[in-house]
Amino acid sequence: MLFVTRLAIEYRMTFNKDVVIDMICYRRLGHNEADEPAATQPMMYQKIRARKTTATLYAEKLIAEGVIAEQDFQDMQAQYRADLDAGRQVSRPTLPHTKGPHSIDWTLYLNEDWNAPAPTAVPLATIRDLSERLLRIPEGFEIHPRVAKIMDDRRKMAAGALPLDWGFAENMAYATLLDEGYQVRISGQDCGRGTFFHRHAVLHNQKDGTSYVPLMHLHPGQPNFIVIDSILSEEAVLGFEYGYATAEPNGLVIWEGQFGDFANGAQVVIDQFITSGQTKWDRRCGLVMLLPHGFEGQGPEHSSARLERYLQLCAEQNIQVVVPSTPAQCFHMLRRQMKRDFRKPLVVMSPKSLLRHRLAANSLEDLTEGHFQEIIPEIDPHDPAEITRLVFCSGKVYYDLLEARRERKLDHVAIVRIEQLYPFPQALYKAEVARYPHLTDVVWCQEEPMNQGAWFESFHHLDRDLPSHLKIRYAGRPHSASPGTGYYSVHVEQQQKLVNDALVQSQL
Repeated sequence: MLFVTRLAIEYRMTFNKDVVIDMICYRRLGHNEADEPAATQPMMYQKIRARKTTATLYAEKLIAEGVIAEQDFQDMQAQYRADLDAGRQVSRPTLPHTKGPHSIDWTLYLNEDWNAPAPTAVPLATIRDLSERLLRIPEGFEIHPRVAKIMDDRRKMAAGALPLDWGFAENMAYATLLDEGYQVRISGQDCGRGTFFHRHAVLHNQKDGTSYVPLMHLHPGQPNFIVIDSILSEEAVLGFEYGYATAEPNGLVIWEGQFGDFANGAQVVIDQFITSGQTKWDRRCGLVMLLPHGFEGQGPEHSSARLERYLQLCAEQNIQVVVPSTPAQCFHMLRRQMKRDFRKPLVVMSPKSLLRHRLAANSLEDLTEGHFQEIIPEIDPHDPAEITRLVFCSGKVYYDLLEARRERKLDHVAIVRIEQLYPFPQALYKAEVARYPHLTDVVWCQEEPMNQGAWFESFHHLDRDLPSHLKIRYAGRPHSASPGTGYYSVHVEQQQKLVNDALVQSQL
């Protein structure tokens, strides 16, 4: 088989032609040792049982060639059986401490201290220098007017003249990691531009259709930046990226679904490998999955990345599930993935409408001085002693709650964002509850239907550290077999109701 494989590879490399190796195999004992395959395949197994075993055929060949004697073969069989009966190792041991050119050294990433500091802030001078490098394009390269406006806005953001948006922060995360020696790889449908026209990691010349990738030209000798607009075969692409991430701990490997529900077609890779590979095989992986998620009334399939599925798969600190709500959170989240001393898969409910939301913006100081916040406390000035209702939430719904709370002047309501749903930041959650001594109502608000989203999978965390006189209350869409409605007017009505339920409805 080794000879045939080598021959096939040499043929393909020499003649650039595909090769098919037609290999016929069979199971002598059927599906397992206790199986009786002749019950369903009588004719086939008459032939198989009449055929000598592979060991016997090989031994006869060696005996005929004078390599061994008949007694040698019998002695080998007897010794093997004796070793099995005695419980001795019979498999050929691997050679320890051997390293080839493709060996992977994971010893630097085995310290799973989730509380260890991972500094992700970047000096202002570095941000501005890298931003300027990203804005350089070849002479004569004509970009689309809409893209030119985005690039001009990013120049103003780096100067501090405009608040930072998601595209600026995300690209700056990639640039700073490349600058620090980490390679970056991102694949997915339309991820060069970004499905929602925010990333523009790849620029396209309007004159001749050629492309230019600024992140590949930060400075000579930089690590690789690879961005691939992959095909709509999510299972194949995600499977490949999982394998790549297991082989490259020093690289940020990202797969992005065009919409979060596109991961549905790759669920077997997520269940069998990404979320359970370390527990089953001690196979570590730092793969990032960006899954656009948010209820904007675009119909069932383009609303939900099925957050509940990932939370259901969480155990033994196997993965991270986050819902970042600001550009700075995205920046620090991506950098934290590389700056930590260990690697875990990162599942991100990434935004759609928040990419340009006027309130989802940051300052340069949030990148140069901040860090990833697992919980973001109330941001408006308030007196904790006057707060009687505490609303917890994650993701886009926060801004609906914030605007409604401000408009109605509900000064007795505090809103706290849980940005990391797993591992759940229990100590931070407990501290937020303790900040408000006069609570009479605690609410979890979500956009997803009650049987979806974070409610059922996170309830035990949310209920654990409440005072004895309080029970957490649900505000959100009712149970539904569908992730979302197909009627925009119904969507708006549901959204208004869940916001009102969270802010105004009395404790039942």
